[in-house]
This record gives sequence, C-alpha cells and structure tokens, in this order.
Amino acid sequence: MFVDELYRFYYIIKTILNYGLSDFVPTHRLIFPLRIGSRFFLRILNKHYQLTLGERFRLALQELGPIWIKLGQMLSTRRDIFSDSIADQLSMLQDRVVPFDGILAKTYIERAIGNPLETWFKDFQEIPLASASISQVHAARFKKTNKAIVIKVIRPGLLPIIKTDIRLMHRLANWIYKFLPEGRKFKFSEVVSEYEKTLFNELNLLKEAANTIQLRRNFKNSQILYIPKVYVDFCSEKVMVMERIYGISVYDIVALKKQRTNMKLLAERGIEIFFTQVFRDSFFHGDMHPGNIFISYKHPENPKYISIDCGIIGSLNKKDKYYLAANFIAFFNRDYRKIAELHLDSGWVPINTNIEDFECAMRTVFEPIFEQPLENVPFSKILLYLFNTARCFNMEIQPQLILLQKTLLYVEGIVRQLYPHLDLWKSARPFLEKWMQDQLKFSTTICNLADKVPHWINKIPELPAILSNEFKRSCMLQKKIEILITELKTQRTNQSQALFLFGVGATLITSSIFLCIQDKYFKNFSIFLFVTGIFVWTIGWKRIMQ
Repeated sequence: MFVDELYRFYYIIKTILNYGLSDFVPTHRLIFPLRIGSRFFLRILNKHYQLTLGERFRLALQELGPIWIKLGQMLSTRRDIFSDSIADQLSMLQDRVVPFDGILAKTYIERAIGNPLETWFKDFQEIPLASASISQVHAARFKKTNKAIVIKVIRPGLLPIIKTDIRLMHRLANWIYKFLPEGRKFKFSEVVSEYEKTLFNELNLLKEAANTIQLRRNFKNSQILYIPKVYVDFCSEKVMVMERIYGISVYDIVALKKQRTNMKLLAERGIEIFFTQVFRDSFFHGDMHPGNIFISYKHPENPKYISIDCGIIGSLNKKDKYYLAANFIAFFNRDYRKIAELHLDSGWVPINTNIEDFECAMRTVFEPIFEQPLENVPFSKILLYLFNTARCFNMEIQPQLILLQKTLLYVEGIVRQLYPHLDLWKSARPFLEKWMQDQLKFSTTICNLADKVPHWINKIPELPAILSNEFKRSCMLQKKIEILITELKTQRTNQSQALFLFGVGATLITSSIFLCIQDKYFKNFSIFLFVTGIFVWTIGWKRIMQ
C-alpha cells in the first residue's frame, strides 16, 4: 500500500512539473528565491510550455484524476481569484473532460441493464453529451414512447486511483498531526473521511437516483427549480437513466441575455434555492458547479433553474442550522457579542475561551468590512477571516460544514457571474430572519412536541426496564471507576518505586565508574557495583512496565 501511495505522490509532483505549474508560485519576497529557482531549474521540466497557463492547469488536473478535476470545478467559479483566461479553461472540467470510448460505454450500459440497448432504447448516441470527472452522459430515446432520455455511466478504472489518492490524503493528514500537533484542531482526518464518504457515494448511481427523486419531491410544482425524472427500472450502481432536459447553461451569459432573461431575478432565485435546500429541507445539492445548472428556455422574464447530477448531497442537523442562521443574522446586525456566545454554545470553540476577547476579535475582523458595500464582499473573504480568527481561539473545523462551505462558494461564483451587482447578504437576510422567526413560533413548538408525543407514549411501558438498565449501567460504571482508581494508585506507587530504583541504580553506576578510575584495586568491586546498578535499573524498568 505504501509503495502505491509513494508512487502516486511522485506522479503528482511529476505532473505538476511537467505542466509547468510552478508558474503559480507567487512573487512574494519571502519566497522569491524559490521563484527564481523554478525559472532556472524547473522550467526545463515543462513539456507543455507552448500552452497557456490556464490550459496547462486544466490538463494537469484532468490527468491527475477525479479528485483533482473536482478541485478544478470548484476553482472555475472563482473569477474573483483567477483571471478569466484561467477560469474559462477550468470551466471545461465541468462537462468537457476527455470522454472514454462510446462503444465501451455502450458495453458497460448493456452489462448493467442485462439486455442489449436495442431492447429498450433507440437512437443511442455514442458521442457523449457531456463528460465529467466521474461519469459521462449519452443521449437516447425510449423505443416505445420516443421519450428523450439520457443514460449516465460511471467511468471505468476510477476506483484504484481514488482509493490511492484518499489513502495518501489520510497519510498526509496523519503526518500533519505528528509534526504539527496543534493541527488537530482543524480535524484534517475527519475532513478527508467526510470527503471520502461523499466521493464513494457519488460512485454509486443508485444513491444519486434516490437523491434526485428526493430533491424532485422537495421542489414539486416549484416555480424556481425543476429536477428531471429518474427511470428507476433501468438504474444500477454503474448506470442511471433519466429524463433529458433542455436549457441554457448557467455560465452562457450571452445566450441568457440574448433571450432577455431577468438576470437580477435569476441571481436572487439562485440564493433562494440554496437557502431553501439548506434550511427548509436540510437536503442540499452539494455539487452546484455551473456544469450541473441550466436555465429553462421558457419564460425568461420569470426564469427557472434546472438542476442535474445529484450525486453529492449534504444535510445539517437542527442545531447546526440554528447556529448557522443565528451567526449570519448576528453578522448582519453587527452583534459581535452574539457571535461569540453562539460559538461558545455550539462548542465550536473551547468552553474556557474568554468571551470578551473573542468578541473583540470578531469586531476587529468584521467592522472594517462594513465600511465598504457588502455586495463587494465575497463569502470567501469572510470564511478566510473566520479561519484566521479560529487559529487564535482554537476553533475546530466542523467537517459537516465543509460541503456546505464548498457549495456556498459555488453559489456565490454563479450568482456573481449572473448579476455582479447583487448584494448577496441583502438577498439572504429576509430568508434567514423568516426562518429564525418560524423556529420561535408557538405553533412550531407545538408541532415539534406533537411529532415526539407518539414516541414518548410508546416508551412509557418501557420505562421500568429502561430505569433498571440505567441503574445496572451506573453500577457497572462505578465499579469500572473504582478499578481505574485502584490501577492509577498502583501505577503511581510503581512509578515512585521505579524513580527511587533509577536513582539508586544511577548512584551505583556512577560510583563504580568513579572507583574504577580512581583506584585499580577496587576494579572488581566497581564491576560489582556496576552490575548491581544495572540490575536495580532493570527492576525499576519492570516496575514502570507493570
């Protein structure tokens, strides 16, 4: 296993150098020597110098595989970070990754459904409509109804690469813990585990089919979002069949403006869809890059989103949703004391954190932001400030929020492309305030209680058994505590004796060396003292090991 990871690490570095990505090394004065070194020594390794930096970046990520392609998909939405030339190249990773052979795809599809394609379908297109990091999509029609559909098939040979990359990420996380113990507060291992779970879920198209059905049900008859229908009879782990949709890609701004789409309303609805999925349904699309988002041709004055590829889905529990919404509202109101209290109550920072110091740090971070128009402040900047503050107060990274943060970056990138002047914070505030008010309504409390009453009633007959079991567990816990206390006392006694024996042994060994040097007539006696000292040390060591 280690050999595979070592080779993969070597391959990653080799690919980075082969595509000349050392050009991304910034010109900061502290690393200027590294920049000079890359110009003179690493440039000779660049085999694609004739291509632009954006092309080299895209091809390198594409060659490295699914995990890296997904990184490129996320970065493609960040035109506030990268130039248009780089962002345009990275956007090709959303649905224009080099496809695998269409005939091979047909073979995989037939193997998955258990019949020749001609049994159920016609007009199968071997050239895919779209090709992404995990799968590619082919157009076809149902033989009986002539209904247009798409067939999604997983790329072959992905699993070994993904497993090796994930193992390498775990190993790097463990190395960080060994060399930087304070890095544990960032929970890198848990973040990698969360990403691993998400990625392997995406490799199972049955899970994507279930996610798509759920999301379609959540937005049934919605005026702002449409989710295509899934034909479950033809779905398996490697293949999924669904309704074909027709729309304009969300990043085709020219086409959207040409049909006179209401861009401001479209951007606002993008924010509304995101917050509805997160706070109303606690079931949000976690891969909202532009390659998965389309706009319906119908009613451009009243635009409607179409969302596909629901392989990555996130959710938050009630506690996380409450604290997230409350923090946003506190930020809007410039209530830094509330932000500090919420972080302490949620357990995101240690309980012994000085709340006054934390409040002061929040004020220092956010007050300068309010001196500029909020529509110009990217979410990514807020997150960066929060992470910097976190390092000062030992705030732990919350793995369950990583996917949400990534999705938030996607949404921000899309919305800013659609309507750059939209104030995201102003658009989000009414939704969050309404959600918080709904949570505090008496009727909501009654409904929550009513949902739990049947469960409590069913538990009443079990109360005696539950109390008896809890009493037994309490007694067992008390016995374990007593045993641990006894073992701790014994261990302390052994350690005290061991320290005494180490001292005696050290004295005997030192004395033997001194006598041997000072007087040769005491040589035999000094050897006796030395052996005795070693013997006493051995006894002391055994005491510690007990």
